[in-house]
Amino acid sequence: MQIPAASIEEYLVNVPEDRKDAFRKLYQTVSEHLPKGFQESLTYGMIGWSVPLETYPDGYHCTPNTPLPFINLASQKNFIALYHMGIYADPELLDWFVNEFPKYSKKKLDMGKSCIRFKKPEDIPFELIAELSQKMSPQEWISLYEKLYKKKK
Repeated sequence: MQIPAASIEEYLVNVPEDRKDAFRKLYQTVSEHLPKGFQESLTYGMIGWSVPLETYPDGYHCTPNTPLPFINLASQKNFIALYHMGIYADPELLDWFVNEFPKYSKKKLDMGKSCIRFKKPEDIPFELIAELSQKMSPQEWISLYEKLYKKKK
């Protein structure tokens, strides 16, 4: 399920009522705790934070001339999704998150490679997401991305 929106505020307004407050709080949590330098925009039909082209002109290898994605937030059909590329790319960060999650939630962690799924808004561990958001700067993300994903010339 994609929420049609021309702006972040329009996206937030169109989130289903039963998850609107939690989704907005999750959005604010990420926004307020990310290190300076990430750019906020609507990308891939979601709210996203990326490394702007001014900072990293090479951009994202999958879609050239676009900013390097880092975190995306979406209201899907059956859950709220937080996509975190740092967790996907950094095994230490993933291990930290997996080990910390039970300290903040009694629910089983529902996670894919970069996607953390929250089926019930009341189960979102906002404090943990705040900590996760602070863990990687744009420069650290660029370094890790280049090390792992950038094609060798």
